[in-house]
Amino acid sequence: MGASLMARNIFNQTPKVAADSPAAPPAPAKSGKLPGSVGGLRDSLREITANSIRDIDPDRIDMDGLRDRLALEDHSIDELAESIRKHGQQVPIMVRPSDKPERYRVVYGRRRLAAIRKVGGTVKAIVRTLDDDASLIAQGQENNLRLDPSFIEKSLFIKEMQEAGYKPGVIQDALGLTRQGVSNHRVVIDQLPYELIRLIGPAHGIGRRQWGDLAALSEKAPLVDVAREILSRVKDDTPSPEKFQAVFDAASSKARGAVKRTAPAQPTVVRDASGAPLATLASDGRSVAIKITRKSNPEFSQWVEEHAEAMLRQVFAQWQDESGSGS
Repeated sequence: MGASLMARNIFNQTPKVAADSPAAPPAPAKSGKLPGSVGGLRDSLREITANSIRDIDPDRIDMDGLRDRLALEDHSIDELAESIRKHGQQVPIMVRPSDKPERYRVVYGRRRLAAIRKVGGTVKAIVRTLDDDASLIAQGQENNLRLDPSFIEKSLFIKEMQEAGYKPGVIQDALGLTRQGVSNHRVVIDQLPYELIRLIGPAHGIGRRQWGDLAALSEKAPLVDVAREILSRVKDDTPSPEKFQAVFDAASSKARGAVKRTAPAQPTVVRDASGAPLATLASDGRSVAIKITRKSNPEFSQWVEEHAEAMLRQVFAQWQDESGSGS
């Protein structure tokens, strides 16, 4: 189904309006006696009515469907609302008739609808009768044309579409991606907790490799905890890409520290000339330890205990002479 829908340009197709829907224009009485010119005028008027932009009360529009943006209630909505307040709504949204009388379901234009709800008044909307697949493709195509969703927003959209049961061809058409492209987005999103993405935001300009690198740090650092801690110190209006970088830098630093702290000791057995074990030498990145087992070498361990301080001073003095670190 996906290829055929893509080929027919979802934005310019003639809408099929159900006769009993709130979007349907009045159906004129059938008459075989109408002259050709009158019948043609009637059909033209019906087509104009079907394609016209309508003013609809926002309260009659349900904000349903899958999310293609991470946030609607943010400062960008306030900016859009202020622009609409000054200049009016320049671009209509698209809705489709709901199963409920006198109600509609938004197809695309969720940000504009949210902004107009802040401003007040009616919203300019194109009404189309679309099935779920066509509605989803229209939503994805319009967003790609107006403001390309970020990598992580596309990934979330793909995950929701797949979990909602949409066919692979429909998902590919909605975002203009190949099957491999869809797979690349899904691989990354499956490694990231949603709370982490919500804290960072859409992060436009941050691509698959960078999100993948952040996901790879999850085994070495608690990413959500790191994000909460580091983002509590930045301003609320900090751009999302900068939030991503701050979280990535903090998580990388924490991961490096964790590697140093948890580095396993590498014990080395020290033996005498005959090959018999004398002691074990171990290092864990923070200290060096020499362990002599009393059971194996009781007399030697007793001697070392009695002379340890003098031996350490002697060894330290030797190191100073050899390294040139002496005062």
